[in-house]
Amino acid sequence: MATAPIEGLHHVTSVAGDPARNYRFFTEVLGLRLVKRTVNFDDVTTYHLYYGNEVGEPGTALTFFPFEDGRPGRVGAGQVQTTQFHVPEGSLDYWVERFDDHGVEYDAPEDRLDERVLAFRDPDGLEYELVASTQETTVEPWGEVVPEAYAIRGFYGVTLAVHEAEPTATLLETMGYERVAEESDRTRYEASGETAVVVDLVETDVGGRPGVGTVHHVAFRVADDDAEFAWQEALRDQGFDVTEQKDRQYFRSIYFRERNGILFEFATEVPGFDRDEPAEALGEELKLPPWLAEDRDRIEAELPPLELDTGAAQ
Repeated sequence: MATAPIEGLHHVTSVAGDPARNYRFFTEVLGLRLVKRTVNFDDVTTYHLYYGNEVGEPGTALTFFPFEDGRPGRVGAGQVQTTQFHVPEGSLDYWVERFDDHGVEYDAPEDRLDERVLAFRDPDGLEYELVASTQETTVEPWGEVVPEAYAIRGFYGVTLAVHEAEPTATLLETMGYERVAEESDRTRYEASGETAVVVDLVETDVGGRPGVGTVHHVAFRVADDDAEFAWQEALRDQGFDVTEQKDRQYFRSIYFRERNGILFEFATEVPGFDRDEPAEALGEELKLPPWLAEDRDRIEAELPPLELDTGAAQ
């Protein structure tokens, strides 16, 4: 089967600490919408929280496994170093003022590859950047907290920290990414889509360690099952150890580690987060897959409390 080029990111999943603190930061400070509240299917004592735009469309979904007593990690080679958000050109002054008001740790804005970038950290130390981009995007922001003129429009891309760039670059090119720019120690690749198309590679000798404050994996979007199975076959032919397809309820996925050890996921664009609750009520209830439904009482009793605030402060 022929493989269709990857058009960009689907979601980014990280490891957080306190789930309530995580929820407050990403909804009340960054102005994202909680679009799904479920559990880690591999560890049902832990939430899996999804944030994004109104319906969490592919290319906007930031997700977390929050472990209250988790061990801190360290960002380094073999990990996603930075998650980048797309914001409108000229919006960074607003965000600097907002970060000051909310006590967010950030660096002074700087220019990179002809765009203005504002780096900041979340309460667990995860590294992010707001990129005031001139690129076109089809993403509509969730404008209920941050005014739409400044609001996040999904991902801009990710920065991958690698020991050696060439093996990851070769894979990206196989996936349909094109090398478009280089500056200092950063090499930029772009996919052919219109949303969340950037992957930057940065070489480092610092070793990474998984844990709270690090990215667990990065997911790239594919249209449907046929596209995913074609990539599964193609990647296996290239010697990658690719999993069987896994049902994540809101998308279906395959996983593998690229040559520098970063966990890649290919996730389908369908069926979406509104398959089990209406769009206007996304994230309001704890949703469990059918195979966990009978254990709901036990699961809810073991999860930490998470109070949702539908009137997030502006």
